Amino acid sequence: MRLDILAAESLGARGLCCRLEHRGRVIVIDPGVALGAWRHGLPPHPLQIAAGRAIRRRIVRALDGATDVVFSHFHGDHVPLVDANPYQLAVAQLPPRFATLRAWSLSPDCQTETSQERARVLMKLLGPRFQIAEGCDEGLLRFSPAVDHGAGGPSLGSVMLTRVDLAGRVFVHASDTQLLSASVVDFILEWAPHWVLVGGPPLYQSGFDAGRRRRAWDNALRLAQAVDTLILDHHLLRSVEGATWLAALSEKTGRRVFCAADIMGRPRLLLEARRQQLYETMPVRAGWHEDYARRRATVTDFAEGRRSPTSAKGDGHSPR
Repeated sequence: MRLDILAAESLGARGLCCRLEHRGRVIVIDPGVALGAWRHGLPPHPLQIAAGRAIRRRIVRALDGATDVVFSHFHGDHVPLVDANPYQLAVAQLPPRFATLRAWSLSPDCQTETSQERARVLMKLLGPRFQIAEGCDEGLLRFSPAVDHGAGGPSLGSVMLTRVDLAGRVFVHASDTQLLSASVVDFILEWAPHWVLVGGPPLYQSGFDAGRRRRAWDNALRLAQAVDTLILDHHLLRSVEGATWLAALSEKTGRRVFCAADIMGRPRLLLEARRQQLYETMPVRAGWHEDYARRRATVTDFAEGRRSPTSAKGDGHSPR
């Protein structure tokens, strides 16, 4: 087995995309990336934009060599978009091979109108290779029924979990469940996973109350104690508090709980969490974003030769 996590907040941009390679199959799950449009009253810093561009390139390369693609849901940080903003993955950027992939997807039924429209675009592009996969068992791949997205309720729709059987070793991608449902954790554990990649709780949201925090913590404890390798990222690491939460979970369980950067042996780039600090340490002139949109400015000065003060070295632990 080879696991590569391509997009996640600890890698510098929003997403939870990964690539798995096993016995001739190359599976890319959730090929999307985004940047928070506004945090602390600020647009994305150019260093974030540079990180997002690098992630887009990684996803496109992965899709160019893939055999299968999985869509857990249709939010803009998880799928390619026709109407992508400059910080997302556009359908026009996809490699020609994308249209030939086997696609496994959450059903667009009962999702938001926006999600349904995005699904229709993918269905048209992929034709009969686009398959509604909820509850299906393909052998190597197994998919859950639709489960709650997490915080936000029905307005955010549902997500689909993916199980990959790697010759007796099991990987589970749990996307945006946010650890808020004990029944979803039960379902994951019934799949007897060795590695689990989960979108953690959105601690940064003002409405994320004490009850939800306790529920997410208890569910994270259960997973951390039951699986060989637990990887928590995505919403969790949109705030510095998320990194503290991750460390406390490791201490409580006596077992290392990882983020995506840790697993990939890269520095943690919590760029969105520290957007204000980026603007303070690497000032951005007025009008830069407008010039960037018109291709009159580049990220080169921010991306090359300057190590971000928000980095923290993670230990390599890539399960392969």
